[in-house]
Amino acid sequence: MNWTEVTIETSSAGISLVAARLTALGHDSFIMDDEQEFHDFLAENRQYWDYVDDDLARQMHGVSRIRLYLEDGPGAAEEAADLAEQLASLRQQFPAVDFGLLSVRTAPCRSEDWENSWKQYYQPLAIGSRLLVVPQWLTPDNPEGRLELRLDPGMIFGTGAHASTRMMLEALEETLRGGERVVDLGSGSGILSIAALLLGAASAVGVDIDPMAEDIARENAALNGLGPDRFTARTGNVLDDAALPEQLAAGGCDVVLANIVADVIIPLAPAVPRLLPAGGAFLCSGILETRLPEVLDALAAADITVTGQRRRDDWCQLTCTL
Repeated sequence: MNWTEVTIETSSAGISLVAARLTALGHDSFIMDDEQEFHDFLAENRQYWDYVDDDLARQMHGVSRIRLYLEDGPGAAEEAADLAEQLASLRQQFPAVDFGLLSVRTAPCRSEDWENSWKQYYQPLAIGSRLLVVPQWLTPDNPEGRLELRLDPGMIFGTGAHASTRMMLEALEETLRGGERVVDLGSGSGILSIAALLLGAASAVGVDIDPMAEDIARENAALNGLGPDRFTARTGNVLDDAALPEQLAAGGCDVVLANIVADVIIPLAPAVPRLLPAGGAFLCSGILETRLPEVLDALAAADITVTGQRRRDDWCQLTCTL
């Protein structure tokens, strides 16, 4: 099916009123892009990020728009014109509000372009000496006989291309000897848990605060032939749920993974000894070089010893033991 993409340019002051009018007109599915909401989101969720891509920040500069999709056909142009007329009346109804341009433009959009265009950016990725991360929709050449880790990240979670994830996968390959029980905090797509199992770990539990991650990680495990006997996905927050570390440790744990950000790793450090026995391994990443001293101090305060360190593209990964 083909679609007509309708883009409405407005302002931060007017975008909520435009959205309300669209809803009243029966359009209950649309995409809102707004610079102010973007910055508000970052401010309210500061503990979950440590770096915002400069290109993304530039793309959001001055943006206040809503996009919606009409089923393509003879009536699409007329429906868009009627929409423009309905929105124009907002200026008279709310004269004190600056709605910006309040313009409406249309463009054709093929369904396959809309749903799958993001996939072109993911290609097979060799990591370390044994792994090949493969988007599930591709069939790669693999002359070296690497372990193929198949992944469908959706449009939310990454596929291992980021420096912090690549370093974690390399550290996993060095750390695992076979038979380990792994806990993966901030598991996302499940890539680290799945890699651990392919590299010989006996079991893995992936934990993420986002409920969507639980389903995606479980589906990715299934793509690799890993069922619930070896992989468990669950939603939770070790920092907020005091009982969760004990629950995770009760099943036995030899390796804890945390590919998150410094602002989570720092308060997480005191909980790591509750998950791991003496001699257990803690691998963490997602740490900007500028935040490394703070993370090292937190680990030292929790009696966690750093035994290895990687640095790449301003990011750091640490391998530690208790």
